[in-house]
Amino acid sequence: MDVVELECSACGKKYDASVEQHLCTCGKPLLARYDLRRAAATLTLENLKTRLRTLWRYAEVLPNDPPVSLGEGMTALVHAERLGAAIPCGPGNLKRLFIKDEGLNPTGSFKARGMTAAVSRAKQLGARGLAAPTAGNAGGALAAYAAAAGIPAVIVMPADTPAANVMECQAFGAKVVKLNGLISDCGKYVAEHKDREGWYDVSTLKEPYRVEGKKTMGYELWEQFGGELPDVILYPTGGGVGLIGMCKAFDEMQEMGWIGAERPRMVAVQAEGCAPIVRAWEAHESSAQFFPNAATVASGLRVPGPLGDLMILSMLRQTNGTALTVTDEEMLHAGRELASLEGIFAAPEGAATVIAARKLAASGWIKREETVVLFNTGTGYKYAEAWQRALQSARPE
Repeated sequence: MDVVELECSACGKKYDASVEQHLCTCGKPLLARYDLRRAAATLTLENLKTRLRTLWRYAEVLPNDPPVSLGEGMTALVHAERLGAAIPCGPGNLKRLFIKDEGLNPTGSFKARGMTAAVSRAKQLGARGLAAPTAGNAGGALAAYAAAAGIPAVIVMPADTPAANVMECQAFGAKVVKLNGLISDCGKYVAEHKDREGWYDVSTLKEPYRVEGKKTMGYELWEQFGGELPDVILYPTGGGVGLIGMCKAFDEMQEMGWIGAERPRMVAVQAEGCAPIVRAWEAHESSAQFFPNAATVASGLRVPGPLGDLMILSMLRQTNGTALTVTDEEMLHAGRELASLEGIFAAPEGAATVIAARKLAASGWIKREETVVLFNTGTGYKYAEAWQRALQSARPE
């Protein structure tokens, strides 16, 4: 279905979706809007049974472009019984703990979802070159989808980005620019060069369609739970587009009459060494301050100044959610636990949600009868350096 219009997430100003658009004049992200009444007529659980098992099955709530697809979406939802049994919760443990394993996507992370939608739309709009800053997985995903679309890509990344991410970008034929600094510095580089070089900027939330691909994680949960949603969702939050996207999906579902006003309680999980959202949440602020000297082994969480801070904090409040930090050492320990108990080789970002769930269950914030979903946003195979550290620090049992 065609996007009806684009709307500013902050001031509500409307934009034409048929031409290239990036940020609102107020500097905030734009969101795609659809004719949801029309969409609801054909987007049903019954019709989904016969559709292609990629995220493009939700065509009525995605841009109507010929998809540049590598088979992304419809990732496994694993009932983590052994891990749940190891997490104390009140007098028992977590009986209904699930892991949505986004590491099974093309290029090994949830970033494939955003890039299939963004690159499909960019190609339709006539983009001659694509560019984005990345701390890791987004670069590989952009490089892969750009290659599939036949469009040149420039990936700008911190010099200490995991080697696997650098190699995959190069393998897909993208130009890689390494900078000494953080993803925020890489973002400035793209902003300063894009007009002169003719790049279509695919930076996080600086175009409206990556969030559209990522919102399909919310649609998949609804479908995989048989038309229901979990009570709690724990999400590793760097740029926060996955969290924003799922909340957008839930709003669309309500408008289509699929669900009521109740929402899963959303939990933003950040690294102690880079926690702008948690800091703002604890201070009861509606926006986040830039987080100085950001440092964490989870490169996807090393986002010191997320552009979507207003939306993330608002969505945490609206869903009665929360935000908390975990240390790098906790992440590395949890990664080993998740792998040995459930056979899921997770990125540190995904492992962070295990620690967060343990803390929230211990405090009583999560109840033992609740359905809880942890998102592993990427595969551990891309984090050889972090995993080497995790295994070296493992004490023999």
